[in-house]
Amino acid sequence: MTNSTAGNTIAVQGDELMSKTGLKVPKEELRILKSYAKINNCSLSEIIRTAVLSHIEKDYDLRVFAEYEREKENVKTRPVNELWKELLL
Repeated sequence: MTNSTAGNTIAVQGDELMSKTGLKVPKEELRILKSYAKINNCSLSEIIRTAVLSHIEKDYDLRVFAEYEREKENVKTRPVNELWKELLL
């Protein structure tokens, strides 16, 4: 079953609802992506999806780290052995 809206196609694959969208890629880059997918025994969709999500995850991780770096001056820390003494361990 498929349904098209605004240039995207939504399809049911197994139990998952999948959305299909277009992507403009220069021929040489498409050749590289297809070759990489073939070498890794994956679909082109899987390669692109994984790369995009990985990029988003790295970007998010960098933002979280930057926030930590900004705020670490305000965080009080102490040696762990002091904590053990306090907890009577």
